[in-house]
Amino acid sequence: MLKVEAIDAAYGRVQVLRGLSITARAGEILCLLGRNGAGKTTLLKAIMGLVPVTGGGITLDGTEITALPAHRIPRLGIGYIPQGRRLFGELTVAENIEIGLMAGRQDRETRARVLALFPRLGERLGQRADTLSGGEQQMLATARALCLGPKLLLLDEPTEGLQPSMIALIREVVREMRARGVAVVLVEQRVDAVLEVADRVVFIENGRTALDTAPEELRTNPALLHRHVGV
Repeated sequence: MLKVEAIDAAYGRVQVLRGLSITARAGEILCLLGRNGAGKTTLLKAIMGLVPVTGGGITLDGTEITALPAHRIPRLGIGYIPQGRRLFGELTVAENIEIGLMAGRQDRETRARVLALFPRLGERLGQRADTLSGGEQQMLATARALCLGPKLLLLDEPTEGLQPSMIALIREVVREMRARGVAVVLVEQRVDAVLEVADRVVFIENGRTALDTAPEELRTNPALLHRHVGV
């Protein structure tokens, strides 16, 4: 289980997170909602060690990870799919996947399981990542993260700019990870997507946790969405 307890984080002198707390349990999809600039992406970067945490703490299954350098975080079983994918464009599909396997110290069986989720990637193993379509690049970014064999998966707006068939595929993969006992933290702007897959929803406002609720509550009380995200 991921526990983020009252963390502060900043970019230089600009504080973004202010005493923010969340938990993400194994086999659960936690969705983060909030206006642009609320701190959602910064929270994921803080978990990954990409933004320094100046107060509070982060643990994974009881192990303190707050001050670990970024290169050690994936080895603990945390997969991160950033907004914009951040692939190694000049490398092939196979080479990008291999990087994920090496980072997580995983074997060929993990590779086979991941490619079974994305058969199209298996047809493009020798193709450069930067020549893939946007949807295929999102598949590859997701596959690379899954090659870590993660116990926690962080996704930052994975459906942004994708056609409906690709969005459906990403949602199915997220559900599959939940079924395998992975804790999933999903940042999404599409409220319909959140309500379809979420087990819990946390609203973030001005770097703080504003509300932790069930998606059923949002369906029956849409005024909450208007209040916290203005939709």
